[in-house]
Amino acid sequence: MKFINWGFIGCGDVVELKSGPAFNDVKGSKVVAVMSRTEQHARGYAERHRVGRWYTDAQKLIDDPDVNAVYVATPPSSHATFAIMAMKAGKPVYVEKPLAASYEDCVRINRVSEETGQKCFVAYYRRYLPYFIKVKEIIDSGTLGTIVNVRIRLSVPPRTNDFATSAQTVWRLNPDISGGGYFYDIAPHQLDLLQHFFGVITRAHGYPSNRAHLYSVEDTVAASFRFESGLVGTGSWCFVAHESASADRIDIVGEHGMMSFSVFSYEPITLITSEGTQNISVENPPYVQLPIIKAVIEDLQGFNLCSCTSESATPVNWVMDRILGKF
Repeated sequence: MKFINWGFIGCGDVVELKSGPAFNDVKGSKVVAVMSRTEQHARGYAERHRVGRWYTDAQKLIDDPDVNAVYVATPPSSHATFAIMAMKAGKPVYVEKPLAASYEDCVRINRVSEETGQKCFVAYYRRYLPYFIKVKEIIDSGTLGTIVNVRIRLSVPPRTNDFATSAQTVWRLNPDISGGGYFYDIAPHQLDLLQHFFGVITRAHGYPSNRAHLYSVEDTVAASFRFESGLVGTGSWCFVAHESASADRIDIVGEHGMMSFSVFSYEPITLITSEGTQNISVENPPYVQLPIIKAVIEDLQGFNLCSCTSESATPVNWVMDRILGKF
């Protein structure tokens, strides 16, 4: 497959702001069709981005003979359905994170990928961003010595919509659609990065709680986990905190020092050793998914291999389901 003609299932904010334009910026790649259940969204995206065809039926987009790869950018509950439909039609897929709304659906996707021979990639794009490549370089360099502990801390105030009666209809707060609350939307990036750095997490326990009662699902989560290597870590997520407690931070603690970095705000990386404190700034591309999309396309073209496969993404869902007590 030398030229990749993409069909998009979903035309929401992620496609508009983070990923969509990047597909046309890679040599040998073009967006030829888009789909949304709402005609206004599908037609509007196609007109704004000069895409030739639009659909309101996912099966029709998948069956389009000009489409030879599919990008699934819908809420997580439909990821498995659309990914499996595309792979059974003989077309590889690139799926937004998390891979699915449950670990069981991830297993289904992997099984069909193996049966059909079609590749399934997942949008854990932070693995390919320069900022996190630098974090991994510091870890791998041995500057911190043996890593002895990792800590995740995320704390944010409630969103405006959380106070409205309509909060119950926000898809991220409907576990049947998202897999959980904001935790299931935000934590995947953090957990995927840590497993990218340190290997698979094999034990995880969590304590989800609803403290502010603004909506029905958890708004606060505490967790502990252990990697296959024996390294242990903890995590704390709060989505109803006072603004004074706002935090976006992962601490990597080693025998010879500590490194702290953010996952969403890209604050300068802080490295503390016996030689002093360094603040390291790293810029990312304007479309943050461009590096991973380039890797996916080059993999499909046979030039390279992309590490963000559905198999590598599945452990994230396993950990989150364990933390939320879904098993």
